Amino acid sequence: MALFSGLSEKLNHIFSKITKRGKLTELEIKQAMREVRIALLEADVNIAVAKDFINKVSEKAVGQEILKSLSPAQQVVKIVNEELTALMGSTNSKLNVSSNPPTVIMMCGLQGAGKTTLCGKLALHLKKQGKKPLLVACDVYRPAAIGQLKIVGEKAGVEVFEKGQGNPVKIAESGIEHAKKFGFDTVIVDTAGRLHIDEALMQELENITKTIRVDEILLTVDSMTGQDAVNVAKTFNERLEVTGVVLTKLDGDTRGGACLSIKAVTGKPIKFSSIGEKLTDLEPFYPDRMASRILGMGDVLSLIEKAQQAVTEEQAIKLEKKFKENSFTLEDYIEQFAMLKKMGGAKGLLEMLPGMGMSSKLKISDADIDEKKIERTKAIILSMTQKERREPSILNYSRKMRIAKGSGTTIQEVNQLLKQFEQTKQMMKMMKGKRGFRLPF
Repeated sequence: MALFSGLSEKLNHIFSKITKRGKLTELEIKQAMREVRIALLEADVNIAVAKDFINKVSEKAVGQEILKSLSPAQQVVKIVNEELTALMGSTNSKLNVSSNPPTVIMMCGLQGAGKTTLCGKLALHLKKQGKKPLLVACDVYRPAAIGQLKIVGEKAGVEVFEKGQGNPVKIAESGIEHAKKFGFDTVIVDTAGRLHIDEALMQELENITKTIRVDEILLTVDSMTGQDAVNVAKTFNERLEVTGVVLTKLDGDTRGGACLSIKAVTGKPIKFSSIGEKLTDLEPFYPDRMASRILGMGDVLSLIEKAQQAVTEEQAIKLEKKFKENSFTLEDYIEQFAMLKKMGGAKGLLEMLPGMGMSSKLKISDADIDEKKIERTKAIILSMTQKERREPSILNYSRKMRIAKGSGTTIQEVNQLLKQFEQTKQMMKMMKGKRGFRLPF
């Protein structure tokens, strides 16, 4: 499911109506803004935030330079994009780093928001950046919380410091001493949560911040809870002076109210977003990229970053050479599917391409990119001999029949794969000279 698909579809429907007109009147713009306001409220955006947003867009959109421009509808969409970006914080907000290591990050939030898993995701993210993070288990009340942190720590390849069901403040202090002693440059403190905000929880968190030097207080909020998430963020911030927010379960939120309201209500930036269950599913939050995705304009920069993480420079050069020499084989082809999976799958990547959002006539759900189909394609290639994978030209009818039977597919699917493979080779031949990662479709 695309991020904020409900809001994205409504906004694109509104803008598609005005783009069909040449010139726009002030009345037509105001009517469009009324519809945008309704779309925002239906997306569970804070009422005051929605009202302020519409006022800002309307003020800029009814200017004479807009009304008299050659494409006023495009200008209006441009203004909406700029204001959406500003609403979510304008620029990416990086983590605070202490000049006197270790940098201490305290994670807080209510139960069910995914805080403990997020500790592991953040640790892995920092580890990839060359940091040496330590996880400290200060959630001493919830059953199996320490065990859960150990599991995510092990998956991330990060050490977990714990002292059982002790005093959270003392554990935090000991964890920092441990980090200094053994050279950890970042400490991530997993604190207790509650089903609801209560005085005992807030007092404990305050005690930790008064006892140890905390460089970041990151609040984990469940984006699917909409305005409840905004209210939680506001309450935590009033007591703790939160430095940033992390939105979890963003991939399951079709509305977007929390994402669009939190910065305006709390004044605190969204620093990360969690877009899946895997430990690698954590992204730095870029307001401009998110605004583009909401408006169906794609997110090419994030796509490039995913490609760079999935493919080494050596692999890219090797692949380019194969295309230039026309030595690209079905063995190389199947490797591209592994890279594709590392990048988040075909549908996730398509959502980041300009023109493939909710406004596109070719809906992602209708696109001829099916994860199951990819698995069937892999099965066909793996049912071939090494010689057949390297020289598909030798595949006659009897060989194709054997491959189809071995892969549980049909001879038509085998032929379709071979045709697709040849088309890929031809396309890449035309693009030779351009370096970079190639998608296998």
